[in-house]
Amino acid sequence: MPFRLVPENLRLDFVKPRWVAFVASFVLLMATVILFFTTGLNYGTDFRGGILIEARAADAVDLAALRGKLGGLGLGQVELQEFGQPSDVLIRIKRQEGGEAGQNAAITGVRAAMGPSYEYRRVEVVGPRVGSELRQAAFLAVSCALLGIGLYVALRFEWQFGVAALVATLHDVVATVGLYSALRMEFDLTAVAALLTLAGYSMNDTVVVFDRIRETLRRSGKQATMRSVINDALNQTLSRTLMTSLTTISAVLPLVLWGGPALHNFALAITWGIGIGTFSSIYVAASMLLYMKPVRGIPSGLGKAAGAEPVA
Repeated sequence: MPFRLVPENLRLDFVKPRWVAFVASFVLLMATVILFFTTGLNYGTDFRGGILIEARAADAVDLAALRGKLGGLGLGQVELQEFGQPSDVLIRIKRQEGGEAGQNAAITGVRAAMGPSYEYRRVEVVGPRVGSELRQAAFLAVSCALLGIGLYVALRFEWQFGVAALVATLHDVVATVGLYSALRMEFDLTAVAALLTLAGYSMNDTVVVFDRIRETLRRSGKQATMRSVINDALNQTLSRTLMTSLTTISAVLPLVLWGGPALHNFALAITWGIGIGTFSSIYVAASMLLYMKPVRGIPSGLGKAAGAEPVA
């Protein structure tokens, strides 16, 4: 007998509290907009400009020990990651005050702290103009991904499904940007990777729900209402949705707790996004179909029954 997280005969009314969910989503998105225009994002070296140093040691680099040395230089947040081989390390340091002299002083301080045992293969200062171009490219990448997702769902199902999926996915991405702004987490190319990962994860959940809604529409009798179709589909997929979300969180949560500073922001954003994505798939995307009333592929008479369904 297969394991089910929720009872097989569960009959919850997910559509009834839709306005509570809509209001909660609206408040969350408005808070994100306010934070974005007041405190803004804590852009990392990739977007703000800064110093990039690629170095090679004779043996494998102890990143924790090296991070402790460089963290005491007063240069702000210093990012270290293994680059290619265990003996290679890539160091990112935020742009320092004092123009070119400030950058050179920081590089000199880093070299002194690391000692003579490293071979410096690349030392670059990324200017703010390059960072601005990267911000534009990142925004374009996320926008194209969202539009592509919406177009795919519109072609795979109906345009109403595509609009609902696009709104729900945009909701998840914006809410995650709000997390970065509220917690002052560094927003860099890793953050962009987290947003794109969440967009894909959220869409995966939404497509599963939409596919069940479409199948339920096809199987239902002529008297079936859109409200009952949505509730039946959500109850049937609830166990799968929760199991997938909890399994993914159980894999990501240890990275939040013990993954170290290099992975913490990425893992925290993914964990937050999984929760938000599950919420939006159930309460935002599905409930929006109640008002748009998809009709293609529905047996004769069901479209009218769905259209006659009162939304109150």
